[in-house]
Parts: sequence; C-alpha cells; structure tokens
Amino acid sequence: MAVDLLLGLQWGDEGKGKIVDVLTSNYNIIARFQGGPNAGHTLVFNGMKHVLHTIPSGIFHEDAVNLVGNGVVIDPVIFKNELDKLATQDVDYRKSLVISRKAHLILPTHRLLDAASEASKGKAKIGSTLKGIGPTYMDKTGRNGIRVGDLELDNWKEKYRALANKHESMVEFYNVDLEYNLEELETEFFKAVDVLKSLKFIDSEEYLHQALRDQKSILAEGAQGSLLDIDFGTYPFVTSSNTTAAGACTGLGIAPNSIGDVFGIFKAYTTRVGSGPFPTELFDEDGETMGRVGNEFGATTGRSRRCGWLDLVALRYACQVNGVTQLMMMKADVLSGFKSLKVCTAYNYKGNIIHHLPYNVEPENVTPIYTDFEGWKEDLTEMNNESILPNALNTYIDFLEKELQIPIKIVSVGPDRKQTIFR
Repeated sequence: MAVDLLLGLQWGDEGKGKIVDVLTSNYNIIARFQGGPNAGHTLVFNGMKHVLHTIPSGIFHEDAVNLVGNGVVIDPVIFKNELDKLATQDVDYRKSLVISRKAHLILPTHRLLDAASEASKGKAKIGSTLKGIGPTYMDKTGRNGIRVGDLELDNWKEKYRALANKHESMVEFYNVDLEYNLEELETEFFKAVDVLKSLKFIDSEEYLHQALRDQKSILAEGAQGSLLDIDFGTYPFVTSSNTTAAGACTGLGIAPNSIGDVFGIFKAYTTRVGSGPFPTELFDEDGETMGRVGNEFGATTGRSRRCGWLDLVALRYACQVNGVTQLMMMKADVLSGFKSLKVCTAYNYKGNIIHHLPYNVEPENVTPIYTDFEGWKEDLTEMNNESILPNALNTYIDFLEKELQIPIKIVSVGPDRKQTIFR
C-alpha cells in the first residue's frame, strides 16, 4: 500500500477539509503532517458546519484513525476546545485520535512572541494569524522546543519554565505595548495539557510503517497551501512549515517511495488572506462578488480574503513542485452568473513573456496576461452529475486539464459533502 497525499495548490483556503471528509471512507488512517491551529478546515454535512484547526478532517468517520503527525504544532488550549466541540456531537475521539510524541507544543509565550514580533514590524507585517506558529517552529529548528513526548517525563514543567522565561525576555526586547497576564494564560494552558495527556501518544513513524506493512490505506492531509510553503512559497509572506508534498515525508516519517497519488486542490478562482503579492487580485465589482458569493472569510482569523482570477502560472508551478496526479476544483458554483471569466495564462515579467513563476512576483515586476472565457448562469448547487454541467463550465475545465496535463477528478459545487461531482 502507498500513502496518498492531499494538499492545497494556492494560498490556502482551497477546501481541503471538505475533500478529506468526502474521501475518508476510502481510507483507514487520516494523518495531518504539518501546520497547526493556523489552519481552518471547514466541513459541512447534515445541515451543520464544523471547523477543525489541528484535528484531522476524518474525525467524523468512526471507522478511521486520525493521526496528528510529528510535523504538526499543537496548541493544547485550542486542541481542547476542538475536543469539547466534538464531545457535544457524540464523536468518540478517544478511540479514533492518536498524537505523535514528536509533535511540538505551542506555549502561551509563543503566542505572545508572535504578537510582539508582528506588532514591531508595522507596515511590513507578514499577516500572521498570531497563533504562535512561527515562534514554535523557530524553537523546533533552534532545538529548544517542547514536544508532546516530553509531557510523559517528570521534569517537563522545569523545561517549560525555562523556555517560558526565555520567551518573556524576548518579548521585552521587541519593546512594544503588549498587555498580558501570563498567570491566567498558564492556568488555562496547564488544564488543557491535562486533557491532552489523557489521549493516546504514539511513535507515529513506527505506527505508520506498521500500518503500511498491514496493508492499511493512508491519506496524508496538508494544511495551508503550496504558495505558502516556507521554501517554495511567496517568501517572506509564507507560513513556517513545508506545505508541499515533501512536507509529508518529514512531517510523518514516510519515505518518498511510499507516496502514491497526490491530490491537488484549487479554487476555480484565487484567494489570499493577509499580506503578500497576488498578481491576479481584483479590486473591482468582480472581486467583490467573488468574496461575497464565496463567503470568503478566514475560518481561523475571520479576516476577509482577497479575491482574483485563476492564476494558471502559479497553479502549474504548484503542480510541478508537488508531483500532482489528480486535481480537485472547488467553488465552481461561486462563478455562476459571471458573463465572462479570465484565466491568467502567462506573465509579463519585466518586459518579457514568461509561463513560469519567477523569483519575485511583486506588482512592479509582474503583469498577468489573461485568456477570456464565456461564463455560465446556471445554479450548480443542485447538480449531481458531470453530464448536466453547463457547456461553458466544461470548456473551462477542459482548458485547465489540457494546460496542466492533469485530470480534474472532482468538481465541488457547494460546501456540503453531498455537493461533490466525481468525473
């Protein structure tokens, strides 16, 4: 058996949670491999909306094991809040949820560091979610972090105190006006840690290797999007982890030759939250319509998303970096009603026409070149079969498949798990 990957191909918010939920019935194990509570994976079924931040999106399927991998960073407080919500919905998470001992913990002082760092940048801020993600990964690479497995050791609170004291001195260094009560934050934190310790901790790499030997099917779930990858995204306006396919190997301990299909998810248009370059961003009525109809607000931050036409240059780049084998197009229903659509098929980069993503995509260097398409008026949300999709939409899909040389296997026509068309 191989490990299939599912990841976003844009700047996050592509709809990964929904598709993981849809596909979970095909897998024994769903494994998150990077990111943390900066993710917001939204699932809709039975008339209810569910937002997950750290817990894998297969948690509502009782037959699937949901694994939080070593590449994930965990805020115990946010994690506890997720568990509390699951408990109200009769989800037996103690049976189906396991956590890697090598996953790192987000401390209250990590969040304070995040806020202080972002405030100190002024207009140059990167648009952090202020969840402490960046400082936690910095401690991880700096070999200072506290891991889930440390909670099983007698001296873990001593390690915590030493690191928290160091963080407080760093917060003072930023010299910003940041009010906080660490004692209150720590009281909440330690209560949440006690809940976390009641769950099953595992040596996840061995667990997954044994699962593969036992012919178990595994789906690795990514967070954020490929254009936010620390190495291959629009740096420095990126996240702090590897959101691409390579991140699944380091974030779960699986070998590259264990990877099977790579499912790439993208919206029929493009969105971005926070700061950073966005070549196809719209500032007109079309962009406003996308945002309003698509309900484009961050599931984690609540911030409105910037909207624009589909960027095929960036999408092709993400497909190449990830080795995508199948595509899933989300939110096709949002584009219903547009008389015409545009797709960016090339860039004018400093006077030259290019078809690849260059080192710098700031607006002074890049002007998108568009191909126009006829729009469709039909309401897609009640459609359940490829054969009844509008001709204009099929033309749009056919063009993307031809350009990318990858089949689009799923078209999403609404937020509910039932509003999913398999091609």
